Amino acid sequence: MSGAPESMPVGGVGGSVAIVGARLRRNVPAAAASDATAILIEGGVITAIGTDGEIRAATPPGTETVDARGGTLTPGLWDSHAHPDSGAVSTRGIDLGGVGTIAELRDRLAAEHARLAPGDWLEGWNLEYEMFEETGIDRATFEDVTGERPVFLRFYDGHTGLVSGAALAAAGVAEPIRYPDGSETVVDESGRLTGELCEMSVLSFMTEAIPMADLEAELDRLETVLLRFAAAGLTGCAVMDGAQRTRDMLRELESRGRLPQRIVVHEWHRVHFTDADQDRIIAARNERGRLWEGGAIKLFSDGVIDTGTALLHERDTQGEGLRAAWPDWPEYVRVLGRYHDAGMLVATHAVGDRAVNDVLDAYAELPARGAELPAHSIEHLEVMSDADVAKLGGSGITASMQPLHMQWRKEDNSDNWSQRLGEDRWGTGYRAQSVLDVGARLTLGSDWPVADYDPRVGMAWARGRHDPAAGRPPFEPGERLSGEDTLLAYTLWPALARGHSDRGHLSVGAIGDVTLFGGDPVTVAPEELPALPVLLTVVDGRVVFRGEAL
Repeated sequence: MSGAPESMPVGGVGGSVAIVGARLRRNVPAAAASDATAILIEGGVITAIGTDGEIRAATPPGTETVDARGGTLTPGLWDSHAHPDSGAVSTRGIDLGGVGTIAELRDRLAAEHARLAPGDWLEGWNLEYEMFEETGIDRATFEDVTGERPVFLRFYDGHTGLVSGAALAAAGVAEPIRYPDGSETVVDESGRLTGELCEMSVLSFMTEAIPMADLEAELDRLETVLLRFAAAGLTGCAVMDGAQRTRDMLRELESRGRLPQRIVVHEWHRVHFTDADQDRIIAARNERGRLWEGGAIKLFSDGVIDTGTALLHERDTQGEGLRAAWPDWPEYVRVLGRYHDAGMLVATHAVGDRAVNDVLDAYAELPARGAELPAHSIEHLEVMSDADVAKLGGSGITASMQPLHMQWRKEDNSDNWSQRLGEDRWGTGYRAQSVLDVGARLTLGSDWPVADYDPRVGMAWARGRHDPAAGRPPFEPGERLSGEDTLLAYTLWPALARGHSDRGHLSVGAIGDVTLFGGDPVTVAPEELPALPVLLTVVDGRVVFRGEAL
């Protein structure tokens, strides 16, 4: 990370800064012919837009003036789907991305085992599935090199884990665990616990079993993640697996002047939650600070393609894909209705085409509510039939997608995701342009730590639909987005999806969240986006990241 993060003073009023010498991407059509090159932010709100001379003259004494030196100023970038709190925890340990064989995995674990102190947990993340195709996901593949040490490895998609027998014992797991959503500790034919953890409820159970660091260490870890977000140009994100802990952490960071992002917390309602749990969540819906707020919910309707837990219209090539996360679908509809009636914003995870269809149908049956309350969203929409796309277009529902998840696809379709779907369906993935073609609203994000949080990487995949560093042919080239639409999907459209008229654009009266690039993210080639310099990130009128060039 180049440049330096900036501290954020405590206070109920935002900061002030003037930015001059910039090219403005305002997201305001009528402003296209404007000669404005500068803005003034006071108290966290844009109060003036004009020429350099006009803004310099309007800037009060003592307010910092930043010379953009011809850089492109955009509304602050927003990640519509991220996990910064749990991600700060789940990315502890060694990064196993790129490890392709069991032998290599064993070597990495043996080296880490030798480095750690006795009794420490060995944690790893970003594990890939392909190496387990012959052996199955089983702790026997590595336990002889880690001995009695508790080991917890997380797969790249956040839906599968692999733990050692010592970890199971430390967590008190002597018998299989199975939650109503199908999340479970997997056993083999003999009933032996293999160490595989399937789906997020049981992954969360295991995470909570690990001795946690003290509050100060947890705050430091979360702040570090959010400062990395800021250094990549992000001014905020939607947290998609929140809990009371998340709100407490954000409240504490903000009270210390250490919250560098604007955040919406979607509390995760798990399938096994009771009405009492739901009542508790609804009662906390108005908790908020200056830069963070609750009032939003995350539900799951299915799992993921790679493990056969996505809900599809037809079985995948391994005979799976017909199971919803809710064994009693009417119960999902009932829970959804209670949150809807409480005025909360609901985001539902739906990866498979049948899941997308069923969630759309459930949303359509909800009673109308005030225009001031935004429409709900569907998260991921990895696979959609033509009929699903058409239904989305007339629904008013927000499609929240992550095209950069295509990074695990292979050009010859030999990857697990494509093989699971089969030739007739692997071309129905990540239909971003199709969503726009039918008039639906699209927002983009990362799902970090599943994929890179850097929005420049996300924009490159949305526009190019191939690895920006590899120069390979695009996946489904007709689904590539334009530069303009890609920027809108990271700025204005997420704001509108949440019912905000005061953000996502550079206008007098809009909030003072802006991102300054060393070039134009709309016109630069997709392959060049990941290296496009971020010069400045401003949240609530306060500089939270400053590149070395400034």
